[in-house]
Parts: sequence; structure tokens; C-alpha cells
Amino acid sequence: SPYRVCSQFSKGVYAIFGFYERRTVNMLTSFCGALHVCFITPSFPVDTSNQFVLQLRPELQDALISIIDHYKWQKFVYIYDADRGLSVLQKVLDTAAEKNWQVTAVNILTTTEEGYRMLFQDLEKKKERLVVVDCESERLNAILGQIIKLEKNGIGYHYILANLGFMDIDLNKFKESGANVTGFQLVNYTDTVPAKIMQQWKSSDARDHTRVDWKRPKYTSALTYDGVKVMAEAFQSLRRQRIDISRRGNAGDCLANPAVPWGQGIDIQRALQQVRFEGLTGNVQFNEKGRRTNYTLHVIEMKHDGIRKIGYWNEDDKFVPAATDAQAGGDNSSVQNRTYIVTTILEDPYVMLKKNANQFEGNDRYEGYCVELAAEIAKHVGYSYRLEIVSDGKYGARDPDTKAWNGMVGELVYGRADVAVAPLTITLVREEVIDFSKPFMSLGISIMIKKPQKSKPGVFSFLDPLAYEIWMCIVFAYIGVSVVLFLVSRFSPYEWHSEEFEEGRDQTTSDQANEFGIFNSLWFSLGAFMQQGCDISPRSLSGRIVGGVWWFFTLIIISSYTANLAAFLTVERMVSPIESAEDLAKQTEIAYGTLEAGSTKEFFRRSKIAVFEKMWTYMKSAEPSVFVRTTEEGMIRVRKSKGKYAYLLESTMNEYIEQRKPCDTMKVGGNLDSKGYGIATPKGSALRGPVNLAVLKLSEQGVLDKLKSKWWYDKGECGSKDSGSKDKTSALSLSNVAGVFYILIGGLGLAMLVALIEFCYKSRSESKRMKGFCLIPQQSINEAIRTSTLPRNSGAGASGSGSGENGRVVSHDFPKSMQSIPCMSHSSGMPLGATGL
Repeated sequence: SPYRVCSQFSKGVYAIFGFYERRTVNMLTSFCGALHVCFITPSFPVDTSNQFVLQLRPELQDALISIIDHYKWQKFVYIYDADRGLSVLQKVLDTAAEKNWQVTAVNILTTTEEGYRMLFQDLEKKKERLVVVDCESERLNAILGQIIKLEKNGIGYHYILANLGFMDIDLNKFKESGANVTGFQLVNYTDTVPAKIMQQWKSSDARDHTRVDWKRPKYTSALTYDGVKVMAEAFQSLRRQRIDISRRGNAGDCLANPAVPWGQGIDIQRALQQVRFEGLTGNVQFNEKGRRTNYTLHVIEMKHDGIRKIGYWNEDDKFVPAATDAQAGGDNSSVQNRTYIVTTILEDPYVMLKKNANQFEGNDRYEGYCVELAAEIAKHVGYSYRLEIVSDGKYGARDPDTKAWNGMVGELVYGRADVAVAPLTITLVREEVIDFSKPFMSLGISIMIKKPQKSKPGVFSFLDPLAYEIWMCIVFAYIGVSVVLFLVSRFSPYEWHSEEFEEGRDQTTSDQANEFGIFNSLWFSLGAFMQQGCDISPRSLSGRIVGGVWWFFTLIIISSYTANLAAFLTVERMVSPIESAEDLAKQTEIAYGTLEAGSTKEFFRRSKIAVFEKMWTYMKSAEPSVFVRTTEEGMIRVRKSKGKYAYLLESTMNEYIEQRKPCDTMKVGGNLDSKGYGIATPKGSALRGPVNLAVLKLSEQGVLDKLKSKWWYDKGECGSKDSGSKDKTSALSLSNVAGVFYILIGGLGLAMLVALIEFCYKSRSESKRMKGFCLIPQQSINEAIRTSTLPRNSGAGASGSGSGENGRVVSHDFPKSMQSIPCMSHSSGMPLGATGL
């Protein structure tokens, strides 16, 4: 009360040491400022500009904000005690407005046991499991007791205690139940100065008291100790400076109106403010406003293996995570001579039960890539281990409602395992709660589909090396070249030449001949295209230019065709309906999904790429659900869906399944991302450093590559990685070249048909001509027939001559003796020349 303050002031006190409450703090600070009497207090800090108030307790709000940021909380409950003031709450709410946090503030000043029950029931309905508790130690213990009683201390709950005495609180029940508890510790009893003072304190208690149940003082006692030492240091400094601080003269008057301040009070305030030393609460130093500065708060966390320091906070560096054993350069001695629990998951080919597993015990029951990897790491690090299969069969994801981790990550977070050796993907959200080694395998998300049936080669598959457009262009080019050659040969005078003359025929009657009629031009072009040639060739320069460019054209076309022919005839192609993620995203006929709980699902959920966002929108709304519980379930669904379901999974597993019977799945497209599998350990575990070094050593020695080759390809059931042997790829079946045989048979049949037509036509013609044939001496007839079968060229103006192909004049002349023989027709008796024969 004011009277007590005035009473103490009137007695000649130099400074006041004490505590205040929310109701009295303003009155005390006002009196001290008016009378120039310093008030040293270990009570909760208040926001005041009164320089005569020295606050021994460091401010907590900035440290609390840093820890909330560290855990990336976005929605939480803030339970506070209004008796402590509202400065911390105000800072939290201001920061929440800046960072879009959702904060539910609850005042428990007058809360009863029934009120606690209703409070936590309401929080449970809202799925609120992240809680900040801002109370003094006595009330804090009561709240934690209610939390334990209401069983709100299980896995998934996380409490941050906004209190500087984390070690003063009994948290054994939380250790047993699995809840995560984080707090601050002002006094570090392992430091040199506190340890020395504690030893002296303990010795003093032992001399003065016979009881042996000595307990370490609470942080408020440590603040009191440092407060007394602040005053002692200040007065010693004033004494050394010979400053008169007696109450003679201007001693001040508390009851005057207005109050008269003490003249030497400002000297004491300066001396107190300039004190600096190492005390129980660390560096004791004040700024110009009388608040603690340059102090350090230790951040402590309750884990399954007890209380441990996870970092520290100061004004300059903010929150600094504690260095792990790997960063601190610890050796392997701390991890030896102990059996560790290695959690893993049954997943081919990483961990599999042996066929005769019931005949073995312990680790010998399992085989696979990760089983051998765990053995290699244990051999390099030098520890014993026991493999444990994760009970829920999941890799590890955080429940969005309860915030609890499941799978192997949960096993590590909640202290049920020491190491996770499994195909566990290194992700940011997992790295925040557990530690990973360097990747022992690189991979990415890939697409698995049912392998489409190999396309059977068509009858005319020999046409496939060139597109149909090219074949059409070749046909038009062939016809065009033939026509141009025909025209050029007609126009060029050098393409015409004289025929050979028979003996005794007049040379003046000879005609000019041209071999390149339209049919011969077509025949020449066809022979050149088939690279066979023919018995005629151009004589003129223009004709030879046409032939040369046609030969060049056919050379390039035939060479290109031959180069591609082998690949098209020997390789059986599979037509895949999906080739990439873009193909999946732009269609709805083929469903696609991922593992229900894993990094692949998280990748699509968090991705900001348009294609992947579109895929995630489809997957989360698809009916029936496209998510599967296990990879085996996804593989079965792909095989039974008849090509209507694609499964998104890690490329390593995709490649392995592709090598297993019935060999009916395949990986399509490239990887959608790039990531790695790592060996996980709990945060701050002593195993992280040695395990990390072991992985690097195994990688450099090539052991990891040998293990993958062994379990993926050496034990594969669908051929080697580059499936298909040379014999298979070089061998041709009849179906590959059936079209060629069909063309050959068709050509032979067509030739026989044309020959028959020619024979019938000629026979009919000759029969008409022979109707008027009369008896002629046999010798003369034989001579005429023999003469007619011999090739003979004649002039165009000869009697009885006929025009040959392309303007060539052909005359079928019989010997003169035959022509002079008269013959009578049977019908009319008119004489006919033998030429008709």
C-alpha cells in the first residue's frame, strides 16, 4: 500500500526489493519514480519508462514468437493468466495479425476444475492440439495436472510453456504419454558460475539443516539471489567512488504535495543500472530503461528419452538450434554397446520376409536391400540393432486435424525407435521433426501403367520406314519424271536417230526413230528407282540431266529407306496411351492416384505447378477414391484395371515392379521431381553423425550401387535392364515381310494373266487373218513364217506397213517370192497377196 511505501522511505531505505501484482504495479512504479527510490523486482516484466524500476526477469515475448515460428504453428490456443499482465499476449496477437495466425486466447484466472474440463473438451471438438500456456509455475502445475487428468497429454499434443522455469515443473506424466512439451530455462545449472554457487548453497544447507532431501532452487529464487547481488555490487561501486548517499540534507518527503524526491536517489539508480556480472541467471545487465539485456534463454524440450536442450535464444541471434552430434564432431563411442531399435516397413525389394521365415529368429527373418543396408551401416558404426516392422504400415505423415505423426516418422518422433532404415523420402516437413542422413538412393515420382500389347506388324510394314505422304510424293515424282523425260526426248533433236538398214534397201527411204516413248520412259524411271537399270538410256544432254537428277533422288530415298528399314522390321513397338504427366492431366478416361499417406501425395498437395495442381484437384475429388493404402494395392489395381488406372510412385519401386512377373507393368515418361531416400534418426540423436558418415563411405565404395543392381536386376524376372537380346532383335518373322511375298505372288499372277490375255488376243487376230488362207506350197509357207518372225525395220511409207510403238515404223514384209504367189479366197475366189499371211 502507499502507506507502507512511505513508511519504508521514511526509515531511510536506499532501495526497495520486492514483488508486485497486476493491481499494485502501477502504484509502486509511480511512487518510486516520484521519490527517486529504486525498486528491484524479480516479478513479471512490465512495459514502463520509469528508470527507477529494475526488472530482473528477462522479457519472454520475442523468444516465444521465435519458437512458434520455429515450429511453424499457424493455428493454436493461448492460455494465459491475467495476473501476470498482458504484455506477452499483446505481442503474440500483434504478430498473429502480421502473419495470419489463428490464435484462440483463453483467460484462466478464475477457472475451476470443471472449467478446465469444459475448456479442453471444447478444444478437442475444434481439433486444437497446439497450446501455449502463459502462467506462473504454481498455476502452471495445476493446469498440467488437469491436462493429465483429462488425458490430453497423448501423441499429437504439443504444449509450449511460456515460463522461464522449465526444469521446475514435473513433466514425468508427459514423458510417459508421448505429448511434446517445449519451454524455456533461464538458469543453466551446468554452467561454471551456477554450478559453483549451487555447490556453495548445498553445502550451506547441509550445515544449517540436517535433512538430506536438498532441491535445486527455482528460477524465481535465482532471480532473487541475483537481485540481492545487484544491490551489493552497486553499493560497493558507490563506496569505491566515495559518493555520499547518506539521507542527510535533501532526504525527500513522501507526504509532501507534491512529493519531494531524494537527492541522491539518481546516483543509486545509475550505480544499479551499471552493474554487470555473471550470476545464477546468466549475464546480469540492464539497459537505460531498467530491463534485462544481453541475456540468453535455453530452449528445452521434453522427448521420449527425457529433457534435452534443443537450442537457445538471445536478442542478437534469436533462436539458434542446438548443434547435433554430427555437427559437434562426436565419435562413435557413445553409440556402441547398446541395442538400437531400427524401424522399417515391409516393401519389396527393400524389406521382405524370407519364404522360410518361421525357421529363423530376429533379423534373420528378413531379406532385401534395406536389410543388407542396415547390416552394413551397423558394421561401420559399430552398434547392435533389432529390426522392427512399423505397426501401421505407413511411411509417415502428419494428420492435418490432430497434428500427430504416423508411420515410421511417428515411431522416431515419439521415441519408439532409434533409426529408420527404409525407402523414406527426405522432405521438408519430415526434416523439421527428425534428422536425415545423406541420400542413399536418388529417385523421383514416376508413372506406372499396364504394359500395352505389342503391336503386331502389318502386312505392309515394310512401308513404315517412310511416311505415307512420302510414298505418295515418290509416286508423283516417278510419273512426273517419266513424262518430263518423254517430252524432253521428243523435243531434243539429239534423241532421234536412224535405224539400221537391210542390205539392198534404199537408204533414202529410212526414218528417224526415238526410243523414249511414254512406256519406255516409265520403264526407264522404274528401273532407275529400283536400281536395276534397263537396255536403253538417254542420248541427249537434256535427257541425261533428267536421268541424273532422278538417279540422285533415288539414291537418297533408297538409302534413307534402307537405314530405317531394319529398326521398323526388327523392333516390336508398343503404343502407350500415356507418355507424360501432361497426358494424364488433360484426360479423364484413365484414373490415376498415389499412396494414401506418403511424400508423393504431399508433393501434389503442395505443388504450385499448374499441371500438378490440376492433377491434385482431380485426385482429391475422384470417386471412387484413387488413393491406395499400400504400393502392392496400387500395383494390383494397375494390373486389374485393363489400362484404365495409372499409379504414381517413386521411380525405384516402379523399376522394380517392372522387373517382376507377370511383367505387365511399365514406367512411362520421365520423373516428375528429384529427391532421395535417407536414413532417419530422432532430432539430436547421437547416431546421426556416424550413420551419415557410414552412408557416404558405402556410396564411395560402390556398395550402394551393387546392392541396387543385386535386388533390382540380378534377381529380376523379366530379363535384364536392357531387355531383349541381339538374336531376338535381329530375327525377322514371316509377318514382318509377308507383304513382300504378297507383292511377289501378285506380280507373278498378274504376269501370267497378262500373258494369257496377250496370247488370246493374238490368237484371235491371227485366226481372223487366216480365214482367207489358201493352199500354198509348204516350203514357201515355212519360209514366209520364218522370215516374219525375224525383226526387220522398214520405212514409214512401205506398202502394208503398220505403225510401231512411239512412232517407230515396223513393216512385216515377206520375201518377194512369197508375195508373188496368187491365192484364191475360199469364199470369193479372189486373188490375195501373201502379205496377209
